[in-house]
Amino acid sequence: MAQVIPDEVMMNTTLIKDLADVAKDAALLQGVLMRSKETPNSSELVTYAPFTLFPTPVPKDAFLQALEVQTHYNTLVDKISQDPDFLQEALAGTIAVDDFTARLFRIHQQILKEGKSQSIVLGLNRSDYMLDQREDGSSSLKQIEINTFAASFGGLSSRMPDVHRHVLKVAGRLEESQRLLDNNPAAGLAGAVAKAWKLYGSERAVVMFLVEENQRNIFDHRYIENELWKRKIPTVRRRFDDVCKTGSLDQDKRLFVDGREVAVVYFRNGYMPQHYTSEQIWDARLMMERSLAVKCPDIGTHLAGTKKVQQVLARPGVLEKFFPDQPQVVEQIRATFAGLYTLDMGPEGDKTVEMALAAPDRFVLKPQREGGGNNIYGSEICQVLEGVKEGAERTAYILMDKIHPASVQNYLLRQDAPLKISNCLSELGVFGVYVRQGKDMVMNECVGHLLRTKSSEHSDGGVAAGVAVLDNPLLV
Repeated sequence: MAQVIPDEVMMNTTLIKDLADVAKDAALLQGVLMRSKETPNSSELVTYAPFTLFPTPVPKDAFLQALEVQTHYNTLVDKISQDPDFLQEALAGTIAVDDFTARLFRIHQQILKEGKSQSIVLGLNRSDYMLDQREDGSSSLKQIEINTFAASFGGLSSRMPDVHRHVLKVAGRLEESQRLLDNNPAAGLAGAVAKAWKLYGSERAVVMFLVEENQRNIFDHRYIENELWKRKIPTVRRRFDDVCKTGSLDQDKRLFVDGREVAVVYFRNGYMPQHYTSEQIWDARLMMERSLAVKCPDIGTHLAGTKKVQQVLARPGVLEKFFPDQPQVVEQIRATFAGLYTLDMGPEGDKTVEMALAAPDRFVLKPQREGGGNNIYGSEICQVLEGVKEGAERTAYILMDKIHPASVQNYLLRQDAPLKISNCLSELGVFGVYVRQGKDMVMNECVGHLLRTKSSEHSDGGVAAGVAVLDNPLLV
């Protein structure tokens, strides 16, 4: 990928030091903020969220391709969430060996047995991609994963364009500063939540953000909360413990927490096993799923976002099942798939194991986990697979082709980190929202993007995991 910022700027250490100071102040002025590591539940001490000094070049064609396919991904996730037979078949092997997925699946089965209380479905997701660099220098957009649960940084990424515009102006790069795209996922995400709240039909009912114990990334949430308050929609922030202590359903299955009726539960917590520290928390999750409140995501949509489902979708003929008369849609989605391989028991899974052990550097081994920092690379793949290759435990993983993006030089600005030039890789996220009522899709939109960049020495991990930093795409 060509550098956008010329060497005379990149190598001018005095200028770079000045620009870094300007950039940090711009981030603070714009509200690109995080609480400190030491006091994650207090806003007395905050700092800028880590970000790049300059925006990163992204090919315009690939960027537009990612935006254009997003509404089809929204539809796909929604269709999968409504297909219990597909989920049962896709996840059968995983459920047998992965306790966390099995527990989620049991909740799903219980809801199916009882019948859903609420016909309104709200989806806020983010599909993540990297650009795979081919031998001939061209590149193709490949999906890393789709996040159907607590897709983050819609808030902070809405404030990033103005930070980089200012830095570029100060650096004398006026033309580039004018080319930076506007981006406001916070408004789009809030718009979908507002739609679901309105359809629920009670002005007194609240939107409940179900949040983590550690709320270092609170400002990302606050942007969406503020967009809802602007629309006169009341929001509250509660933890699982609060729901355990004060949550209840009335005879109509309306959910009450702290005595307030909840119209929408927006889960920003509950996607990792360690979020469920007691049986009471599992009971609280089940109670919320059984309730009349709109869940974002509901349990079917949570399961639709698993890595195993991602791998099954890449099999021949599977997408056609969900889009029977839409070959162009199938083609658009399939064009973004990287190679994905099953580790189920049987000859196909055996072949995957052999392939991975023979050339581990060509692949990524992925467990059924969200939140960044879980994937396995290189020689570690051999260690893990040698341990599980003969047993059913291997079905807890999928194997995926490793994507090889081109690196670009940039400076990563982080609190207390030295200012040095790094070879960087970027990941493009696209935010999608949808609201369905019964059979009617009442909203299906792409609402913005997120660019995260990390030093090429790091294999895995996102901004919240402390590896990647916030960025903006500069289309080339």
